[in-house]
Amino acid sequence: MPNGKHKYPQYALRIPPIMLDKLKYIAGHNGRSGNKEIELLIAAHIAAYEQEHGEIILTPEDYKFIRKQTSR
Repeated sequence: MPNGKHKYPQYALRIPPIMLDKLKYIAGHNGRSGNKEIELLIAAHIAAYEQEHGEIILTPEDYKFIRKQTSR
């Protein structure tokens, strides 16, 4: 469930500092925040995967599995 003023869930990403700095540099060059740059990269990755393998349609069982894996 989203908390605070954000309508989307938050996800803590562990990333080497140099990689994060370079990402923020690219994001600034593109006129975006680092968060939006990451969001667009993830969306492009999902689209490429679905282009090759077909649309991902998550079932209730998939959600249970995903939540079990990420709650560790």
